[in-house]
Amino acid sequence: MAGRTLRPMGRAKAFGSRAIAIVLGLLLVATGAVVYSRRITSESDKLERPSLESRHPHSHLARTILAVRPKTDPLRIKAEILYKQAKDQVTLLTAYGAYARKAKLDLTRQLRIFIDQARNFTELMERPEIKPILESSKINPLSLRLFERDLKEQIKITRQLIADAKESLDSQLKIQKLKDTIFSVNDQLTKAKKQVAFSGLIASKSIPKSLHCLSMRLMEERISHPERYVPDLVPIPELEDPTLYHYAIFSDNVIAASVVVNSAVKNAKEPEKHVFHVVTDKMNLGAMTVWFKMKPPQEAHIEVKAVEDYEFLNSSYVPVLRQLESANLQRFYFEHKMENASKDAPNMKFRNPKYLSMLNHLRFYLPEMYPKLHRILFLDDDIVVQKDLTGLWKMDMDGKVNGAVETCFGSFHRYDKYMNFSHPLINSRFNPKACGWAYGMNFFDLDAWRREKSTEEYHYWQNLNENRTLWKLGTLPPGLITFYKTTKPLDKMWHVLGLGYNPNISIEKIKAAAVIHFNGNMKPWLDLAMVKYKGYWTKYVDFDMELVQLCSFRQ
Repeated sequence: MAGRTLRPMGRAKAFGSRAIAIVLGLLLVATGAVVYSRRITSESDKLERPSLESRHPHSHLARTILAVRPKTDPLRIKAEILYKQAKDQVTLLTAYGAYARKAKLDLTRQLRIFIDQARNFTELMERPEIKPILESSKINPLSLRLFERDLKEQIKITRQLIADAKESLDSQLKIQKLKDTIFSVNDQLTKAKKQVAFSGLIASKSIPKSLHCLSMRLMEERISHPERYVPDLVPIPELEDPTLYHYAIFSDNVIAASVVVNSAVKNAKEPEKHVFHVVTDKMNLGAMTVWFKMKPPQEAHIEVKAVEDYEFLNSSYVPVLRQLESANLQRFYFEHKMENASKDAPNMKFRNPKYLSMLNHLRFYLPEMYPKLHRILFLDDDIVVQKDLTGLWKMDMDGKVNGAVETCFGSFHRYDKYMNFSHPLINSRFNPKACGWAYGMNFFDLDAWRREKSTEEYHYWQNLNENRTLWKLGTLPPGLITFYKTTKPLDKMWHVLGLGYNPNISIEKIKAAAVIHFNGNMKPWLDLAMVKYKGYWTKYVDFDMELVQLCSFRQ
């Protein structure tokens, strides 16, 4: 029994041993196959392409160095960082110096310090013991430490320099910017002033539509009814009567001349003793004649004439008419371009052609225009009479020719403001601090005028000033010269000026004045007139007249 049982167990062990042997044999065969296939592939690769050694003969040396040298060398990295810091400091110092130099700041000493400090960094990097650091394969730690120490000292110095200079640079830059701004604003202001002066000239000297309309309608009336306006053939004796009160008004403005006459007559105590000599140019003679025929000045007497009616006023006798024939003078007056006008912006008003008009220069020929008169009162067309003026005729002129209100106060309106005292002739004949006076209301003693030969004096100086070297343009400078030492100062309440430009004249002063003067650009018949003063003028305008209403004059 026992023998039968052991026999099957022995067979099982033998079968297991044979199975293990078979598995091991298969593994051995597989391993040999894999090794053999890899060898074949390796041999074929060698035949198909050159080996690494054949392409790069020294590749084995590079592999050796890489194997020996670390991938990141801390000393070299530190050296590169220090060199970069040194170069950055040089760039910073150069930038500060260039910025200050470009801004034209007054920092010469600091600029020199910046340049010297940048040179220190450059010299540091080029030292014999420092320069080879990056070039050598092996970095000397001691040299690197010395370089780092010196670099830190220079950086510290640089930071201190920049900190000291930054505030100064900022302040200088602000000052420079402020200067540039001031210059720019000043330039803009100068251009604006020139533009305002030119625009003001155009606005103040242009003929308003209403005034042009009135002149046209008056001429239409003259053409429609010529029989009504035939000149008087019989002389009016009052026009040459020296015992009456005579006024001279030279104007081409119909409404302005009418206000002067109306205001003088309405405030006169004896209007029948007042005679008005109105002189205009030939173009406006018809309109002026029709107006004073339609609206005669109550009981007063009036004469309307044209400049051309005075035959002695010709270019052979009058310097201004002769000078008008000069091409240079015509160009100066009549070429009203902005670029020409702006050359003399402070004296723009003198570039107006009216200053060559004979209406403006007639005031120098009063004795010849009215040979039988002894005294005459000259009035501008932009004045308003508020009181009876006969007191002027009763005044003792002390042998003087011209009675006028002086305008000087402090350093203003003295002779040096009107004439060129750098010219030796002016400097030798006149006192620069002599007080100026105003045209607008001037009382002339014609007998004294003839005695002093004032017209000849005027001709002498006007001929000398053909090239405008003695005074600027206009009639006041030659008037100041002609009547130098022959002018009697009048009380200031006879003539108050400035209503055409000065908004600060007191109402009490205006009301107390015998004559108020709208001198300046803001004439009362213009839209740009000052409203606070305009009523003193409009109260004497005949708004009831139909032609005035048709032309839309504003009250």
